[in-house]
Amino acid sequence: MANTTNFSVRIDSDIKKQCEAVYGELGINLTTAINVFLRQSLRVGGFPFDVRLKQPNKETIEAMLEAERIARDPSVKRYSHVEEALKALKE
Repeated sequence: MANTTNFSVRIDSDIKKQCEAVYGELGINLTTAINVFLRQSLRVGGFPFDVRLKQPNKETIEAMLEAERIARDPSVKRYSHVEEALKALKE
């Protein structure tokens, strides 16, 4: 028999219930799922999936660059107040 140990984790109860349901559909319990995760982590030398900060997509990056260009363009009409800009939109 393998040398095992107990491992306690604090987790949101709703997350736990949802995960138990998902893994139950796969025919395994949460303990087995966690063991699979840990073994796969050892196999790949880290997280077994990409962990990254959410990055803006290409379209969003292009829009941000366009906004920066517009902000630096001295020929672009500027408004002192929102009301002034809204009035110009209605004209």
